[in-house]
Amino acid sequence: MELPDYHGGSVVNLVRSIERALGARPCAAAAAYPELNALPACALAGARNIVLLLIDGLGYDYLTGAGAGGALHARLRARITSVFPPTTATAVTSYLSGVGPQQHALTGWHVWLRELGCLAATLRFRPRYGGEALSRAGIVPRSLYTAEPMFDRLAAQSYVVSPADIIDSDYNVAHCGSALRRPYRELAGLFSTTAEILRSGGERKFVHAYTYELDAAAHTHGCTSAELQQKFRQLDAAYAHFLDDIAGTGTAVIACADHGFIDSPKASCIELDDHPQLARTLMLPLCGERRAAYCYVQPGQEAAFEHYVKTRLAHCTELYRSADLIAQGWFGLGPASPHLQERVGHYTLLMKDDYTIKDWILGEPCQLTLGVHGGVSAAEMQVPLIVAEA
Repeated sequence: MELPDYHGGSVVNLVRSIERALGARPCAAAAAYPELNALPACALAGARNIVLLLIDGLGYDYLTGAGAGGALHARLRARITSVFPPTTATAVTSYLSGVGPQQHALTGWHVWLRELGCLAATLRFRPRYGGEALSRAGIVPRSLYTAEPMFDRLAAQSYVVSPADIIDSDYNVAHCGSALRRPYRELAGLFSTTAEILRSGGERKFVHAYTYELDAAAHTHGCTSAELQQKFRQLDAAYAHFLDDIAGTGTAVIACADHGFIDSPKASCIELDDHPQLARTLMLPLCGERRAAYCYVQPGQEAAFEHYVKTRLAHCTELYRSADLIAQGWFGLGPASPHLQERVGHYTLLMKDDYTIKDWILGEPCQLTLGVHGGVSAAEMQVPLIVAEA
């Protein structure tokens, strides 16, 4: 089991180092997190510009295995951890806000929003069953995405470079704050747009550049696939060219990730339809992730729920009270969001080995991805810290 190291070894601490290097104003919520041990603010203070290249899905295991020998691997500085759960919705929010899930309370892909009486897909800002975005119903995104964007605290001009299909999403707009948003359509555009920003004007700049191409390939084709390897090699070559292109700009280029991956074949998926006795103890659909599922149990059904999990699912899951995970610091340090407890349910099912758990609701397409994340294996939790100077 690998847990986040919020005391100086996680992605939240990396953002803390960047903030301090860029003269961020104080933030009470972020103050609980120290700088990253492997890259303190003083190591970045001399950089004219800072680029954070967030490579969705690039786990430490992958970089040091199939990804070894390339430009990214050559600049590997350290191994750090993601947050809990190590998944895009939760970890990317920490990158954009500079606080842990303890404060931002976006605890997985699917989150129960008590304020709306709605189970929502976090990044899409829409009900889990699909349909239109909640904003179309008049729900203001910032009323649910409550963490302050880290960009608003920086003493530098900030930019966010993201794929054109998500750059203006409700989630992105809410979390980018005062940063200037720049879209791109192809991988080459990610780096050419970032290079143009660095060469423009004379002010100090911070660029948050994001790509999800590896993540998409790993979900669809798996961690050992030729398709993923091809995407990685393209990214690695583009990264090397980018460093040459921006040479002399006085830029610190930090590459990192939100999570790693494991493969989980369909045979390793526990489907709730096959466990009707367990399903009857629940008052809501499963929330969170297939690798870390939050369970909301009917009043008076706690003993039956626990007994079923401990006797029928002991081979594939560990059972935790969600309140215990909060108390033990799995979600972060410092005061917790008032929404945190209600968004992690009564219990958490943490899946073992390559197992996942899944239920299906009306309107939801019944399809499973091969590559998964969100659990606490080293492959899912550990991400690379890659540092270059240009």
